[in-house]
Amino acid sequence: MPSFYDKPLFRYPVYALIGVTVIATIFLLYFNWIIGVSGIVILLLILFFLKHADLKIKSEMEDYISTLSYRLKKVGEEALMEMPIGILLYNDNHYVEWTNPFMATCFDEDTLVGRSLYDLADSLIPLIKQEIDMETINLYERKFKVIIKREERLLYFFDVTEQIEIEKQYEDEQTVLAFIFLDNYDEITQGMDDQTRSTINSEVTSLLNKWATDYGIFLKRISSERFIGVLNENILTSLEKSKFSILDEVREKTTMQNVSLTLSIGIGAGIQSLAELGDFAQSSLDLALGRGGDQVAIKQPNGKVKFFGGKTNPMEKRTRVRARVISHALKEIISQSDKVLIMGHKYPDMDAIGAAIGILKVAQVNNKDGFIVLDPKEIDSSVKRLLDEVKQHSELWSRFITPEEAYEISTDDTLLVVVDTHKPSLVIDERLVNRLDHIVVIDHHRRGEDFIKDPLLVYMEPYASSTAELVTELLEYQPKQLKMNMIEATSLLAGIIVDTKSFTLRTGSRTFDAASYLRGKGADTVLVQKFMKENIETYVKRAKLIQNAEMFKDGIAIAKSSDEGDFFEQVIIAQAADTLLTMNGVIASFVIARRSEDLVSISARSLGDINVQVIMEALDGGGHLSNAATQMQGITILQTESQLKTAILEYLEGGTKS
Repeated sequence: MPSFYDKPLFRYPVYALIGVTVIATIFLLYFNWIIGVSGIVILLLILFFLKHADLKIKSEMEDYISTLSYRLKKVGEEALMEMPIGILLYNDNHYVEWTNPFMATCFDEDTLVGRSLYDLADSLIPLIKQEIDMETINLYERKFKVIIKREERLLYFFDVTEQIEIEKQYEDEQTVLAFIFLDNYDEITQGMDDQTRSTINSEVTSLLNKWATDYGIFLKRISSERFIGVLNENILTSLEKSKFSILDEVREKTTMQNVSLTLSIGIGAGIQSLAELGDFAQSSLDLALGRGGDQVAIKQPNGKVKFFGGKTNPMEKRTRVRARVISHALKEIISQSDKVLIMGHKYPDMDAIGAAIGILKVAQVNNKDGFIVLDPKEIDSSVKRLLDEVKQHSELWSRFITPEEAYEISTDDTLLVVVDTHKPSLVIDERLVNRLDHIVVIDHHRRGEDFIKDPLLVYMEPYASSTAELVTELLEYQPKQLKMNMIEATSLLAGIIVDTKSFTLRTGSRTFDAASYLRGKGADTVLVQKFMKENIETYVKRAKLIQNAEMFKDGIAIAKSSDEGDFFEQVIIAQAADTLLTMNGVIASFVIARRSEDLVSISARSLGDINVQVIMEALDGGGHLSNAATQMQGITILQTESQLKTAILEYLEGGTKS
């Protein structure tokens, strides 16, 4: 052990003192030996004193270190044995070799030695094998953070029950905003007398107030048709478990009064900023209304949206004011463009082609060049018959161009009109959507989360039978010099007839008005039937799909092709779903078939009791409450069926994510 004078602070003064003493002694011995001897004695005394001091310091230091070592050892033992941290050693066979007392007390046992880790928690051994370094597990109704040291075969257990409870309490108390809208209050009450209106108003308000009181929601009416609700995450969880039964209560209560009044609720959750919560809630409400109302949309910070409800078909509006305003706005946008490109969805149907021809007419009547984007490789047989007829009219056929040609002729001032879809992933050529800034969206499907970014104009009406119906109404408010030939009018009428299944589904008074207008413009109903004809081979292929149908749940039929090598056109798959829906006891039908080597398609149909749109959205598809579809790539028929059944079960159990 080093002495105190080995340290720099003491070493040099001591050496200097000894050196001076030695030199002085030598000097004195030379001149006076008596005094010199006295100096030697003094020097020996100094050395003796220093040695004695050094030994004393060493002794004190050894005593201190010995005491400190004992204390540290004792503290270590107490920490190991008494601190509220579980320590466990296990062997290669995952049996307990040793634990500290705290670990045993967690299981109310004297010792855990010799027990398998499976006896402690089923998740421990899988965690060790998965090479997870840290995880939170449940042990005897408490939560522990487990830290795994594989090389030492050592586990540390930290009790984090209180921490997790505090975190959960914090999350449960996060503020949530809800905007509640009476979908068709103004339309329904417009012709009512004051007493009837007051009765309906009182009943709906009473239902909402009771609902708010039962769940602890602060509810405030801000207009005749709008409410605002303030709640927290815990209350929101309870509402989700109830599947927002208030939607059904309001619908059923008002139906008893011969009134079809429904609610739409937009909810913002998951963030602290009240301003952002308000934006989320309004965005969710817009989304719920865009999908036809009678539903709840919950927007979350991760971009996901949960939907509940949507059990009824959207109500048809009584006014044509919106159609007139949209028609005039479209005219202004077209007049400011150098040309107009019109594009539908991949594998376009009659509705997409008919609507595109209608928008082409709108562009022409406003003296602008218009072109319809069509991929000749993505055409089914029914559309092919329509296009064969169009080819007989060279002027109209010359307006059909390929996606490559459209991309080449597009400029910064070109207008793109997207019809019969609003999802960028479903359009014929997504490059055009990304290339052009001026975009108009015209669609009759319920709005989904995936939407074309920043369009100039959006005309989405879920109540409409078809996009062709919407475009026909726009044509009615264009300049009076508009003239349509037979094939243009027939194309639009074909879109309406196909989407309504010859006016049997989703047909309102406006649908018949549009059909009447087109008939007056020379639409040929016989030619439409010619487009819809099928050959024997098509009939047999459809029957081949139907014969494999089976009932999955009460009233839900699923049919699939039996051979991965059989390819079916989309129209055959859709017709098979339509046919299944006519069978006794079937309220919803799903048909799965392969379109190509890497593409599987699902067509879904419903009588209205089941919202097939929500189910298809869970598989990245979309559509209407009673008519929807999706396409899936790189997947087998059996895998598709499995995912479909999972989506159906999730829908039947409650809310679904889009």
